[in-house]
Amino acid sequence: MGELNTVKKIVLTGGGTAGHVTPNIALLPSLKEAGYEVSYFGSYDGIEKKLITDFDIPYYGISTGKFRRYLDIKNFTDPFRVIKGFGEARKYLKKIKPDIVFSKGGFVSVPVVRAAASLHIPCIIHESDMTPGLANKLCISAAKKVCCNFPETLAMLPKDKAVLTGSPIREELTKGDKIAALDFCKFTANKPVILVIGGSLGAASINKAVREALPRLLTDFQVVHICGKDKIDNMLLHMEGYIQFEYVKAELKDLFALADVVISRAGANSICELLALKKANLLIPLSANSSRGDQILNAKSFESQGFSMVIDDDYLTADLLAEKVIELYFTRQTYIDSMGKSNQLGSIKTIMKLIEAESAGGRQA
Repeated sequence: MGELNTVKKIVLTGGGTAGHVTPNIALLPSLKEAGYEVSYFGSYDGIEKKLITDFDIPYYGISTGKFRRYLDIKNFTDPFRVIKGFGEARKYLKKIKPDIVFSKGGFVSVPVVRAAASLHIPCIIHESDMTPGLANKLCISAAKKVCCNFPETLAMLPKDKAVLTGSPIREELTKGDKIAALDFCKFTANKPVILVIGGSLGAASINKAVREALPRLLTDFQVVHICGKDKIDNMLLHMEGYIQFEYVKAELKDLFALADVVISRAGANSICELLALKKANLLIPLSANSSRGDQILNAKSFESQGFSMVIDDDYLTADLLAEKVIELYFTRQTYIDSMGKSNQLGSIKTIMKLIEAESAGGRQA
């Protein structure tokens, strides 16, 4: 390769929700270790800008529009925003001259991937959900490789591009301290722990069912409940063996280490964290009425692979929740064993190999 281009450069993109950013963040230590200069392309002021600021990485904001499947007045103006974003991305890519672009999806990624392809810069994209979202569908033809989380997704992607990788998760999540969590929650060490995570905004149906099930659950378990912003129940603040948090950041790794079983929604990144940590889990996916149904598909896949127990949100009751959690606790080793045999583990290593292979091609092009 000579000495003209010894610095390896990569552009990361993805945004709109935290789920389109956190896997990129999880790759950062390995990318830096491998000698990559990292830049990030996101929207002017989306959540991605906020999340990336802590990492001392050059951030390039571009114009972006949303691709809608329904009628909206913005459908007439957003294409112009996307065209503007394409021009901005192209200008920045010419300036940076990266060897490769890695995209985690979201609408901001479309102009970036398309601009990179127009400059013959190789792109790898990652799809978290079982069925590719619209933004990623628009990028597949321009990508060299498409990484995915679920075996079922492989059939929906071009054979020569699809790679089952799982989702990169932050390494610090694997380094939790059980004793620190016991101290943080003021729990006893001789009773098993249920961790309840409803997502960043909480989950009203899960919060309600868990709280109604407490009299039954607290006989045998202690419960850590991450219930979402403004969702604390003040009536239950001093209940022994039950603790509520609106949101947990630094201590989350410790709570995972402490948990014997986890109750969770079925967002792709959340369940990939449970898989990587091999935590027996009960998934309650967001109902099809409140989403495009991707969580239901994610949960079904994990259930069929033996990684998870699942309850349909429409049929969720306190009694059913308590029954399933108790059953899960006593059969948890079966789920842990199944997760240990998964091909979706070690995703950072798999993705880094793809990045190295494709970026080497980019440098030689």
